[in-house]
Amino acid sequence: MIRLALIYGGASSEHSVSCVTALGVYSAIDKSKYEVIPIGITPSGKWVLSPISPDWKLSDAPVVPDGPEVYPALGGGSWKSAAGDDLGVIDIAFPVLHGPNGEDGSIQGLLQLCQVPYVGNGVLASAVAMEKSKAKALFQNAGIAVAEGLVVTEKEFELDPESFLAQCAKRFSLPVFVKPSRSGSSVGVSKVKKFDDLEAAIVAAFSHDNTVLVETAVVGREVECAVLELPTGELEVSLAGEIVVTGREFYDYEAKYLDGGADLLVPTTLSDAELLEMHLLAKRAFRALGCSGLARTDFFLTASGFVITEVNTMPGFTPISMYPSLWQATGVSYPQLVDTLIQTGLAQGTQPR
Repeated sequence: MIRLALIYGGASSEHSVSCVTALGVYSAIDKSKYEVIPIGITPSGKWVLSPISPDWKLSDAPVVPDGPEVYPALGGGSWKSAAGDDLGVIDIAFPVLHGPNGEDGSIQGLLQLCQVPYVGNGVLASAVAMEKSKAKALFQNAGIAVAEGLVVTEKEFELDPESFLAQCAKRFSLPVFVKPSRSGSSVGVSKVKKFDDLEAAIVAAFSHDNTVLVETAVVGREVECAVLELPTGELEVSLAGEIVVTGREFYDYEAKYLDGGADLLVPTTLSDAELLEMHLLAKRAFRALGCSGLARTDFFLTASGFVITEVNTMPGFTPISMYPSLWQATGVSYPQLVDTLIQTGLAQGTQPR
């Protein structure tokens, strides 16, 4: 039987999202094929043996509790626990961590040092996709349209906030979006309609990351598709989904996870030509970042064509998440999807990526 470490939680503002994602993935894994070892990472960053509760709901903000500490085996070999248990050799890891220290290449690098194959994207793609300003440059280089934006670090802003604010006022028409450059699930994102509110929005975003992105608002349909890499290396792309925001300024954290303010149309209606172009752009973006395993590609469909917003290298797997819903609509069940991801990770082995 294949021994799989399901790693979840993490020292990130998306800790609870990861816990609920882990529940979804755990429920879908074929227990006759895989022995699942649940490893939680507490909000303080401690690795512990921690069972996944079937009662977790995002509205309850689940947290990984303390437990016997886990010691990864650097260089390969058996993993250990502080309780004295020999956890044996891990055949593959399935990290479902969101945000910093999980979705940014950190955990992927650690797993490579442990010589453990893993599900999903590698160090480079994870790090670049998480850093929105760097990913945008690669998209542009690949000929994919992006929203106009400016980037500022916390130190730069502290030295001369007036200069940056003046630059934004000169460059952009309102509204604009202010985003932590390395964050997900719309955590720390603000829509700014008055320049008097811009500084406060930037300061708020700095509480989630030390680099902030200010972008012009893009007007269009918010559409997404899911990319899945097969064990052969071939890429498949799902039907398109659409997010229709109702009663909120944008598709924020509450709308994404707490059942309010957005309708998810899965699948949505695109012309054959639009769907073909979206699929081509999704594959191009996937390759431009050097992705592997999976990604959700997010676009705005505007009057002048598609504008990419991001590639999410660890999209949510909660019951209401877009990625598994898109594949379900395309004819791939949740258990099939999870198994394909694991098999692709095993096929890729321990080679750096």
